[in-house]
Amino acid sequence: MIEISKSVAYNFENAVRGARNPMSSWDKMDSFYDGGGEYIIGENDMRLLQKLCGAGSDHRKFMRQIIVSADILAPLYWWKEFDTYKVGTTANSTSTMHRIHTKQFSIDDFSHDKLDGGSLQVLTGLINYLEALRINYNETKDKSDWYNIIQLLPSSYNQMRTCVMSYENLTNMYGARKSHKLNEWIIFSEWIEKLPYAGELICITY
Repeated sequence: MIEISKSVAYNFENAVRGARNPMSSWDKMDSFYDGGGEYIIGENDMRLLQKLCGAGSDHRKFMRQIIVSADILAPLYWWKEFDTYKVGTTANSTSTMHRIHTKQFSIDDFSHDKLDGGSLQVLTGLINYLEALRINYNETKDKSDWYNIIQLLPSSYNQMRTCVMSYENLTNMYGARKSHKLNEWIIFSEWIEKLPYAGELICITY
């Protein structure tokens, strides 16, 4: 399970202008803001940007200047893979260590959409046990209960992070994960495809 919300992509104008710095070709810029305040990349600029993308990561430095921010709710097992792309990304997460005992455990706190009946029953039993530990910890402050919660917490537990990434980060993720066996990566890749100009700048490489 993965949910992506509050996503916004920005800094296109500065990235396009910077892409023209090496050849001082600002006079050829044809991008503009429309009546709704949306930045429209013109044909001349798009040809240059796609040429730079095709030349490889050393040349598409402008992609590092197009920024995306989003709230992502996903299981810990997915975040473990996402964290391999830490260079150039920033994330503020909800705290498992400090807040795990403050909210009642429920099945919706865990990704369980692919579980069969038997596995779902096992997870439900574990959730009930975690909830008993949580209640006892809040009553007694026995740290052993807190450690049991932390060390028993399955990787299907969902965590929300507010993430900031660049189009360069997303290009690398898309190329490596768009055909991944985890459904979360498929959904994440589909979200990338819907970002402004992703089809022309990110997905075109693959």
